[in-house]
Amino acid sequence: MAMKKFRTTAVCIPSKHYMVDLTERVREIRRMVDEGEYFSINRGRQYGKTTTLYALGESLRDDYVVVSLDFQGISASGFATEQEFVRGLARLIVEMKRTIDGMPEHIEAEINKLASQEKPMEDLSVLFAVFRSWCEWSDRGVVLIIDEVDSATNNQVFLDFLARLRDGYMKRETAGLPAFHSVILAGVTDVRHLKSKIRGETEARQNSPWNIAADFTIDMSLSENGIKGMLDEYEADHHTGMDTAAMAGQIRAYTSGYPFLVSRLCELIDKRVQNEMEPGRAWSDEGFEAAVKLILAENNTLFQSMAKNLNNYPDLKTMIKSILMEGTNVLYNAQQDELVQLQMYGLIREDHHVVRIANRIFEMMLYNLFLSEDELKSSVFARAGDLGRNRFVEDGVLNMRLVLEGFIKTFTERFGKLEDRFQEKDGREYFLLYLRPIINGTGNYYIEAQTRDQTRTDVIVDYLGKQYVIELKIWHGERYHKAGEEQIRAYLDYYGLHTGYMLSFNFNRKKEVGVKQVHIGDKLLYEGMV
Repeated sequence: MAMKKFRTTAVCIPSKHYMVDLTERVREIRRMVDEGEYFSINRGRQYGKTTTLYALGESLRDDYVVVSLDFQGISASGFATEQEFVRGLARLIVEMKRTIDGMPEHIEAEINKLASQEKPMEDLSVLFAVFRSWCEWSDRGVVLIIDEVDSATNNQVFLDFLARLRDGYMKRETAGLPAFHSVILAGVTDVRHLKSKIRGETEARQNSPWNIAADFTIDMSLSENGIKGMLDEYEADHHTGMDTAAMAGQIRAYTSGYPFLVSRLCELIDKRVQNEMEPGRAWSDEGFEAAVKLILAENNTLFQSMAKNLNNYPDLKTMIKSILMEGTNVLYNAQQDELVQLQMYGLIREDHHVVRIANRIFEMMLYNLFLSEDELKSSVFARAGDLGRNRFVEDGVLNMRLVLEGFIKTFTERFGKLEDRFQEKDGREYFLLYLRPIINGTGNYYIEAQTRDQTRTDVIVDYLGKQYVIELKIWHGERYHKAGEEQIRAYLDYYGLHTGYMLSFNFNRKKEVGVKQVHIGDKLLYEGMV
């Protein structure tokens, strides 16, 4: 029997692939099916929707007739007219009939007749008459599952199809007429947004074809315990000696359980990092850091989709850049369509009514994107960091004190005294521009979201297995500075570190520019002043 592997394309199958146990998630969705709900599963790309639907379908087959379809099987021309759609959907059912246990012969004959029309003439009323007959004749409830509903975007015929489903649901509830027991639509795009793209906003909101759908609030992210279970299975096969609990915590911290990112990091360690270092090192902090570097260097379809969606919403791109670079807090508003869209695409999440980037990997990817765009206008900092990178590393150890000194020198030469032409928010961006080429290809950095606010940012640098915490802040007086020292001491305790770094941007005329050592309790701080 072939060894299991990690998979990041198409559906994952438990007997073939290392994957998180979906039993509890499927059980929760199954409850909605058992209650006869119609609902949508809308999550970002590569969020495990297809794998979840496959597992759900397998769990339902003993008790229901499961009709599981993928709208990618219908060509664009299949949505051109109602008649073409009927033929295309019928052909899809015929194609999948081997997977459908419980299609009466007379229903199969009717579906075949619709599918074989050379000149399609039958409309949705005929198709739904066949569906009603099927549901009436079946001794088990018929569950309709449709994946990749995004394929129907901007097609009025699909909205008419949804309206027919809604009509069947309403008549089932009010008149007891036969209809699908449950309908599940899966995709990135919410059906409500499909509506708004085709018709005016007023009509779309007043006459949604999917207003009978139950709320789907089930968490589809992968938990730390679930990731650990997957790694335990891998470890039992490969005996790498990894600490599966620690590795699961790392993966969850960086991905927030985004399924593609979880599997891709594991796949990169398994396939690439282990080719460069022993398995025990590969499945450690060092190997994980290497995998993060590899995934951030990719131009995978998920990152491409994120960049495209941001370009589609330039105002929101500016807002997200402000969140990342300036620490701006943006309140989440469910009535702001653009925010809802970005959440739907998996780019942001709501955290106590505040907009956050969905996970640390996305943050790092976006920092790289924004900094790359800004390097053209601020190339002096990136160039200075790149030219001096060799002197900042001693015996494989990054000397962050020298990095602060080099940045302060470059900054002072570029701007002289801080005056009105320099905005406070720019300091963080310039430091990251300077830092990035120094650690690029060897280390990673991210911003600690829990400590980010309007006036200070904590940059965490991972470099060859060692962590550095650098607090960037605007000088607001000695009292605020002392509070910042105590705060960074707490962060150093949290990370188990002895040495920390602070960089203050001071607009006062009388200040001491440079880097000095300060002892705060048992901690050593290198404090830089610009």
